[in-house]
Amino acid sequence: MKKESKEWLIAIIVAILLLFLVNTFLFKPYTVSGLSMYPTFNNKDKVVVSKISKSLNHLKSGDVIIFHQNSNNDFIKRLIGKPGDQIEYKNDKLYINKNYIKEPYLDYNKKVNNSNDNLTEDFNVSNIKGSKHKMIIPKDRYLVLGDNRTNSIDSRYSEVGLISKKQIVGKVILRFWPLNDMKYNFK
Repeated sequence: MKKESKEWLIAIIVAILLLFLVNTFLFKPYTVSGLSMYPTFNNKDKVVVSKISKSLNHLKSGDVIIFHQNSNNDFIKRLIGKPGDQIEYKNDKLYINKNYIKEPYLDYNKKVNNSNDNLTEDFNVSNIKGSKHKMIIPKDRYLVLGDNRTNSIDSRYSEVGLISKKQIVGKVILRFWPLNDMKYNFK
């Protein structure tokens, strides 16, 4: 009986250690709070974040990421611009390095926008906090926007600005809740 108890204790300790290592270095679950990424994500959706994607520099424009907005809040947003990119919004169109980029994830919000106003106002990187008034995103800085542009506090606002690489937790790789809306790949 003593040997069996010892084996169980060792198995539990190993399981807890593995869970800690996976949660710390590889993957972490998050619950979405708010509608800034609607309709891509709904309030209370549960997602899995790949932390290793940041470590391996696998973050690309269009990826959905989680980042620490401050010590109390983590935000979920779409990564639009990376270091060295020139970002400009003109007439509700995104240009990265002067190339027009389609944003199909905005189609729903553009359709339900009742006004004739643009969903995303005109701006360029030099207008964003942290850009040092330059047209190109500085080293280790990233521009993020919510898919629900009229209801998103993102890089356009001084509370967020360009985020640093240190703030990034990782890339969202899976929505696992609600089960009937399970999905991966949010580009």
